[in-house]
Amino acid sequence: MRFAETLRYFTGELARAGVELRLGTTVTTQTLLDEAFDEIVIATGILPRLPAISGIDHPKVVSYLAVLRDEASVGSRVAIIGAGGIGFDVAEYVSQPGPSTSLDVAAFNRHWGIDSGLQTSGGLVDPHPAASPRTVYLLQCKASKVGGGLGVTTGWIHRAELAQRGVHMLAGVSYRRIDEEGLHISIGDEEQTLEVDTVIVCAGQVSRRNLFDELCGHGLSPHLIGGASDAAELDAKRAIRQGTELAASI
Repeated sequence: MRFAETLRYFTGELARAGVELRLGTTVTTQTLLDEAFDEIVIATGILPRLPAISGIDHPKVVSYLAVLRDEASVGSRVAIIGAGGIGFDVAEYVSQPGPSTSLDVAAFNRHWGIDSGLQTSGGLVDPHPAASPRTVYLLQCKASKVGGGLGVTTGWIHRAELAQRGVHMLAGVSYRRIDEEGLHISIGDEEQTLEVDTVIVCAGQVSRRNLFDELCGHGLSPHLIGGASDAAELDAKRAIRQGTELAASI
């Protein structure tokens, strides 16, 4: 995990500083009012945004958080709404054929055609990528290249990976409705139905700030940081900086 060492470090720092942790606890406005804290920092993050599509409440629709965090069941035919960074992460996750090759050097070399013995010209051999166990559609509204907003140095590898797995990447998609038949879309003048059993929504996020608003309604002035402050671009480094600067100021 990208931030595993960061989390390990801060876990140790919290223990060293004697910070009281209350895990598995739902904090309410009344709880905070009753305890009369001198300062309150709201860092409640985000909630997945649900686009206004007919049938978005259908049982086959799940959010990316339900899949990545809660391990929600995913069927054999999947449509992913949204092809930003999270959409690509979800597409790689659900199309992964078995354990990740990034955890196995030999499997990684076979997948990409790398001759670890350096016996061939350029150290390359025929790649042997594994096909996805699922039929996956990765969809975006914009007519531009799918994944065009990904990082310049990493976007190409994500697109190549999904292409090797047979993921269908479609641009210029208009979403019509979701029902028992699947996801109904149109691309230009062509209408089609993707006969999927799972629709994963990766259409951005909104700030989770109901607690902040409620506290303000009681006349308090809590601090707001991280995704709860700005959900447009999730950035762990930005959130950590905001928390550090705020702590230094109070």
